[in-house]
Amino acid sequence: MEKVAEILAEASAEVVVPRFRALTAGEVMEKAPGEVVTVADREAEVIIARRLRELLPVPVVGEEAVSADPALAHALESEPAVWLVDPVDGTSNFIAGRPDFAVMASLVRSGATVAAWIWQPMTATAYAAELGSGAWRNGERLTRTPASARPGDWRGSVKSRFVDPAERDRLRSNAAAFGEVTPGRHAAGVEYPQIADGEQEFIFYWRTLPWDHAPGSLLVTEAGGVSARLDGSTYRPDPPGGEDGLLVAADPATWERTREILLGVRA
Repeated sequence: MEKVAEILAEASAEVVVPRFRALTAGEVMEKAPGEVVTVADREAEVIIARRLRELLPVPVVGEEAVSADPALAHALESEPAVWLVDPVDGTSNFIAGRPDFAVMASLVRSGATVAAWIWQPMTATAYAAELGSGAWRNGERLTRTPASARPGDWRGSVKSRFVDPAERDRLRSNAAAFGEVTPGRHAAGVEYPQIADGEQEFIFYWRTLPWDHAPGSLLVTEAGGVSARLDGSTYRPDPPGGEDGLLVAADPATWERTREILLGVRA
């Protein structure tokens, strides 16, 4: 666990942090319509992938490698063990000079996330989780306190960018029942820790790219929270495609009540 955390921090220090608020125009590219990447993303992924394979020689499914060759993501279904890497989660924040970004990795065995790491370089905060063993922030165990029973007290995020416009309007209308709802921090590596740390009670996602959600989902569940598909099934880091939505919450009761309010679905 400690070695992977070191790999993320070292790669970040080598090629990511030196470019924070120092990117040149030629170091930011569009990899798909509305999707940007930087040289820091690409260089960090190469470094992290190489060092992870030295630690455990299994395939690496990295966000930037999959952008170049989508077929690589199918290793999540076909291989017994896979590393997942998000070299700069929150790239738009990184480009804009906002500190809300993270470097993330996770280990997937037989389709389930068994270990996860999130490094937030601008605050030097390291999160880690191991299936069945717990979750930690800078070496201290995290235990999520259950939310209050009153939705009007809850703070959450509804990430609706990729939702159908009519459904987006319904979600926003229903979300008025909660105390505070924000559009999120535009980085899963910042948002999931907010649940584990007790800073908010729920997050609704629609698009669920595996490198974004595998680390945080394990962190939250090992801290005592819930990360599940909208039908209640356990989250698994599947290859991209077929968006099923994802609801993350502080505890089982909060998850059920949030789904009921947002989607009008009763258990």
